[in-house]
Amino acid sequence: MPRMLDVSDEVRAEIGDEEAARLLAGESAPGSYDCTSCRTPGDSEQERTSTVLFIGDETAVLAFAHATCLPSQVVQVTEEQLQGAVRSIGAVGGEPQQQPLPPQHTQQPSSLVPEQAVLGVTSGLVLIQNELHPALVVEPTAPVARPGTFGSGDDFLPLLIEQGFMPMTELAAVPPVLHGWSVLLAAGQLHAVLQPNPNGGRPVAWWQAHQPLQVTDGWRAAANKHQQVLMFSAPVGSIGRQPREDLMRDALDKAAANGKLVSAALPLAGI
Repeated sequence: MPRMLDVSDEVRAEIGDEEAARLLAGESAPGSYDCTSCRTPGDSEQERTSTVLFIGDETAVLAFAHATCLPSQVVQVTEEQLQGAVRSIGAVGGEPQQQPLPPQHTQQPSSLVPEQAVLGVTSGLVLIQNELHPALVVEPTAPVARPGTFGSGDDFLPLLIEQGFMPMTELAAVPPVLHGWSVLLAAGQLHAVLQPNPNGGRPVAWWQAHQPLQVTDGWRAAANKHQQVLMFSAPVGSIGRQPREDLMRDALDKAAANGKLVSAALPLAGI
């Protein structure tokens, strides 16, 4: 039976017209599946379904998502991330192998921006205008110098502002969307923050988790609802590793009032 599949031009270019035709005819696409974004069941015979091609260094995986959760697209990640996503997708019952963590989780990844500063990333829900929004709070572990310069200054916020992030004095409204940037969710886990490739082509990782970051069901549901994630960034020592979302919000409000917070809304990407 033909499937209600969306196959984008970039996915078709990667898999070829013949495989795309087989998918649309139902020859190689599953009827039922677990959406790799929201992790709930889907049926490509009954509802619009997106084909998402997840490309690693050596292999590629074609996955499926509700069209209301993700558009059909190609996502470039590392081979390690791809294998982690495959393990999660193939877990018993289609559920992630890891158990959900408390409402907020912090990870200190191995990504270095610049070389001496590690970015700490915290996920949590932030209330703005009486609505909960999924948020990522990014704070380096040391001052960030401008590439090619030396000294004790901290250019973390100016560098982000140059990329299009907006300074905030209060968390009164949702920041504008920063096009070209995105948040990569794979198999319901957080893998990376992507930025435009200066050489053109597919986006590249600005921050990349050394191990996929498990987010809560509430965070993932809010991300799927809004189709975007709010990213807040502050210089070292401004936020800290707060154990609860209310304390994280207090720290964000204080950083904003002190002129030490920038933010943007980043669209979702991934499988």
